[in-house]
Amino acid sequence: MLSWALTFLVIALIAAVLGFGGVAGAATGIAQILFYAFLVLFLVSLIVPHFRKSV
Repeated sequence: MLSWALTFLVIALIAAVLGFGGVAGAATGIAQILFYAFLVLFLVSLIVPHFRKSV
């Protein structure tokens, strides 16, 4: 998922350089959503194993 976020970030940067503001904004928004989803899933994956061992 992090690779998808980085891909959309690169697309946004290239679109911004070429002057496609709408595409750059949309790609930036998608990259931001994917990055936050990655962070949430990463933190959950760090926390969940600790609860399984204690039960």
